[in-house]
Amino acid sequence: MTPIPGAPGLTVTHRRYVPYAHAHYAGDLVDGAYALGLFGDVATEVCIRLDGDEGLFASYQDVQFTAPIRAGDVVEVTATVARMGTRSRSLEFAAVVVCRGSGGSAAQVLDPPLTAVTARGTVVVPPP
Repeated sequence: MTPIPGAPGLTVTHRRYVPYAHAHYAGDLVDGAYALGLFGDVATEVCIRLDGDEGLFASYQDVQFTAPIRAGDVVEVTATVARMGTRSRSLEFAAVVVCRGSGGSAAQVLDPPLTAVTARGTVVVPPP
């Protein structure tokens, strides 16, 4: 297999404002599946960049929910390539809250940001 420039180590980052329409629980909490969906989005971009194909998510390993994500947050989600197989790619994920609403239309930048979810996952791509 020909080495792919930038992998492993390639990192893709997306930022997203979490709308109030996604709040499902008291305190404007968003369900954990919201972060997993964002992980799928960055994994798709990783596959496109490395393989020219959207790929398929095969599995998650070691998902850790360490802090809440709330409506009104700005979340930064990253995927970093940890390992490359012939058709599989192991990715490390993090969802970090970088801004948080503080009532009404007020919000604040979090310094330091708050790590909300981490995970490892495997994606597969078609044969070369």
